[in-house]
Amino acid sequence: MHIDGIAAIVTGGGSGLGYATAEMLAKNGALVTIFDLNRDAGYEISSKLGIAYEAVDVTDDAGVASALEKAETANGGARILVNCAGIAPAIRIVDKNGAAHSLDAYRRAVEINLIGTFNLISKTASRLIAAGVDGEEAGVFINTASVAAYDGQIGQAAYASSKAGVAGLTLPAARDLAQHRIRVMAIAPGIFLTPMMASFSQEIQDSLGRQVPHPSRLGQPSEYACLVQTVIGNPMLNGEVIRLDGAIRMAPR
Repeated sequence: MHIDGIAAIVTGGGSGLGYATAEMLAKNGALVTIFDLNRDAGYEISSKLGIAYEAVDVTDDAGVASALEKAETANGGARILVNCAGIAPAIRIVDKNGAAHSLDAYRRAVEINLIGTFNLISKTASRLIAAGVDGEEAGVFINTASVAAYDGQIGQAAYASSKAGVAGLTLPAARDLAQHRIRVMAIAPGIFLTPMMASFSQEIQDSLGRQVPHPSRLGQPSEYACLVQTVIGNPMLNGEVIRLDGAIRMAPR
């Protein structure tokens, strides 16, 4: 699928991987709407890139439906969807004092990372199918998993299992939507320089970067966006999770 002139939605577009993706899409002529709960970041990026913004909780059924309708009014029906919204809690199943993992914290990770992703897929697909787009392919949906889906570390039970759900969703979603000419892919990033990572000291960042076999550094959000562009442009990429990790395999801690 080409990008120029196509309506696109990026969740979590207010920072990190989502921002880099929104920027790439806008530079290539897409009509972009970002969904993000951070209003300050959302409005700032909207103004900077000349794109639309909606304050959205991806787990909110009615809120997502309303935001999709507003995005369609602004830019037309979205044919490109990139799901980057997510959280990464670091909580052990039982802490050093023997206290159990908060069920609310676990549920929240699954709700945002997995259910939020599914919510956007299903609602965007429904609107796209109703629009009756012509051509070999109607749409491309790209979700964000994580290498933690395969190499979850100590303290990542909630995060890793939610991202494993995203990885497991990819093939059945692609098969479900194939009859409607909608592709579904996922990218599993390794250690990337996101705002959360940027909050660590340079020493910690450098130490984490050295764990990556090659290139031995943190990934750049622009490199994630570059893969998004490749996936959009290659119609045979469908139903697969691509690790984007410099060949890292995460240690237990």
